[in-house]
Amino acid sequence: MSAAQQLRRGAIYAVSLPQADDFAFWRDRARQLLQCDVPPDRVAWVEPGATGSLFSHGRARLPVPGEGARQVRASKAFLQAAKSAICHSDPERFALLYRLLWRLQSAPRIMEDCADPDIRRLDELTRSVRRDIHKMRAFVRFRCVEGEEGVEHYVAWFEPEHHILRTNAGFFVRRFTNMRWSILTPRGSIHWDGEVLREGPPARKGDAPQGDAAEDLWRRYYASIFNPARLKVGAMLSEMPRKYWKNMPEAELIPSLVAGAQAREARMVETGGARFAERPATLEDIASGIAGCRNCPIGALETRAVAGEGPQGAPLMIVGEQPGDQEELAGHPFVGPAGQLLDGHLWQAGIDRSSAYVTNAVKHFKYTMRGKRRLHQNPAAKEIDTCRWWLEGERALVRPKLVLALGASAARGILGRTVSIASTRGAPIPLDDGSELWVTAHPSYLLRLDGEARDEQERLFASDLAAVQARLAELAQG
Repeated sequence: MSAAQQLRRGAIYAVSLPQADDFAFWRDRARQLLQCDVPPDRVAWVEPGATGSLFSHGRARLPVPGEGARQVRASKAFLQAAKSAICHSDPERFALLYRLLWRLQSAPRIMEDCADPDIRRLDELTRSVRRDIHKMRAFVRFRCVEGEEGVEHYVAWFEPEHHILRTNAGFFVRRFTNMRWSILTPRGSIHWDGEVLREGPPARKGDAPQGDAAEDLWRRYYASIFNPARLKVGAMLSEMPRKYWKNMPEAELIPSLVAGAQAREARMVETGGARFAERPATLEDIASGIAGCRNCPIGALETRAVAGEGPQGAPLMIVGEQPGDQEELAGHPFVGPAGQLLDGHLWQAGIDRSSAYVTNAVKHFKYTMRGKRRLHQNPAAKEIDTCRWWLEGERALVRPKLVLALGASAARGILGRTVSIASTRGAPIPLDDGSELWVTAHPSYLLRLDGEARDEQERLFASDLAAVQARLAELAQG
């Protein structure tokens, strides 16, 4: 019986997939069915383990395309999304993909229709798979066991939501090439012996070790780097859901670390200047002092300290985050690309930079090496709080009427606590010495943007500087 005759009789074509994430098999069968004009409602896709009993009556053999069968078209966007979506655990994903492929033959630009229900569902599947892949890479924890002939072997247990194990295998091979390891999951397992990657059957959690000798060291390290000043519990739980905690040795520390976060942050601020002597009496003494300061890891990098510049008694004090590569080489603040952008906006706002005192919350350049290049790294809260002692000394000597903080790190250097730029910009924050703090973005942030996003942020930045200039004029008259 021909395919056309089977279709007229209402036959259902059941396709049994050998693997739940076998995109190549699905693609070949989907192309075969399309070339025989089999519509989506006549195809049933059966995952491994399904009995297929629903199709015992009226089930037909897959048709074979004849000579001159039509060419199947699929856009690159569809193929990329399909490869990801097929790893999802939704049993309807195969039918969704075939339905979209069928529609693509008459509507080749359907992937651009974000309002289409099928396109929206495809996007949901791909985003969910990407999240699961990311979570596996972030939260797999290996435990060491003794392998054959006394060779160390590392075993991890993970419970993925989707069929991502084989898709993710290459990442772990590249990341842990020189280790011998196994990743066990309820959906299957993978094993790397340093040369060959093998697949194995599903496992149970009891098959994986529950701990090893190195975990106490790892917990102590995690507790030491836990930064209470940057803690946002909601964001942490969003990125690290509790369901992954049971496989992470450091997770048992999190409740107590979170509970003590506020107290730890207060102690960090209070002890920021504990290791310093008497506060310098002049700006020249501060410049000399920071040149020899080694009270935080940034100072220990042995880079040139960059002191603030400007007249003592300046009505405006501009505070950045830290010197960059060019500032460290030149020994002056804000001379690189961010400084040039700042100068342009100050000029447009009518602010004379030469009459302002310009400095940074952190006085040394923090960086990491990438080949021969030094790439900027954000200072940690403890480093900002340690350097705050120098910044307070500058403020006490300059006595500005208005302080402009460029970025959240600069604001922390003034306030001793972290604030949100979005919630604080555009309005003054009173300070204990009677001056005002105004907060805006750091110009380096604008440099990282492009297109409409940069245009919008530059507009906000210009508006903030215009408000600062207007307030300076008011303070000068008062």
